[in-house]
Amino acid sequence: MDFPTKEKLTSSSSSTRHWSYDIFLSFRGEDTDYGFTGHLYTALCDNGLITFIDNNLQRGEEISIELLKTIEMSMISIVVFSENYASSIWCLDELVKILECRNTGRIRKVYPIFYKVNPSEIRKHEGKFGMALDNHDKKFEDDMEKVTRWRETLTQVANLSGHEYKNGYVFN
Repeated sequence: MDFPTKEKLTSSSSSTRHWSYDIFLSFRGEDTDYGFTGHLYTALCDNGLITFIDNNLQRGEEISIELLKTIEMSMISIVVFSENYASSIWCLDELVKILECRNTGRIRKVYPIFYKVNPSEIRKHEGKFGMALDNHDKKFEDDMEKVTRWRETLTQVANLSGHEYKNGYVFN
């Protein structure tokens, strides 16, 4: 994968904005935590990138204010889409915040990685993504605006240029 190096990030930053993290990793832990995402995190850190991974945060039903601030203070976000990503309310709320920060200029770049999932499955809300969103429709009958926002955000991020990871190979 051709992610920026620490040197590229610091030399290409023409603004005076300062971030606490170079990279914010968004992922569904049970799908990729100790495999792909763990190796990605190590590789980014080994290349001098200050990378946030939320392994140690207290999980709850709602995303924490602390995590939202961390997203805002990250220069780049890498979103690792895996088959169960959309089943996590936490991941979906995180993704909404990431896209919001991208649209307002707080985050410079969002890199999606499609880990053993097809980007069109996410864009079209098919397969496990469609099933997860249908379940959210039922759970949030009183707040359909929330589910609509998740659907729109998934489509927008899946439309970004990203990398597909299948069976040990990365495709652009």
